[in-house]
Amino acid sequence: MHRSRIGIVLIDHPADRYEASLAFWAHAAGRQPVSEEGAPYHSLGPLGPVNLEVQRTGVGTPQRIHLDIETDDVPAEVARLRGLGARPVDERSGYTIMADPGGLVFCVVPVQTGDAFREHARLWD
Repeated sequence: MHRSRIGIVLIDHPADRYEASLAFWAHAAGRQPVSEEGAPYHSLGPLGPVNLEVQRTGVGTPQRIHLDIETDDVPAEVARLRGLGARPVDERSGYTIMADPGGLVFCVVPVQTGDAFREHARLWD
């Protein structure tokens, strides 16, 4: 058994548009952006049980919004989502990039939200 939940909404922008987009979303959400040293994203904090983040993406990645599904067992959650019709796009160190049946990209990541995960995650067989 494992647990998972949609925990983070990420607003992705390439580097050349990142600062302007970060400023816009920070003001739109009324939040002060916070970043860890070297992280490719800034957190705008929790909006209810889900976190909002603005992420700097690499060259060639279009601007988009994607979700992170956080879990206490990445391989088990990837297998569960594959059974629902998602497909892996790329395996990274510690997480998996996937696409839903319509092609929308999302990530399966380890737990990142601590107490919110413990409170809101669903238990799967």
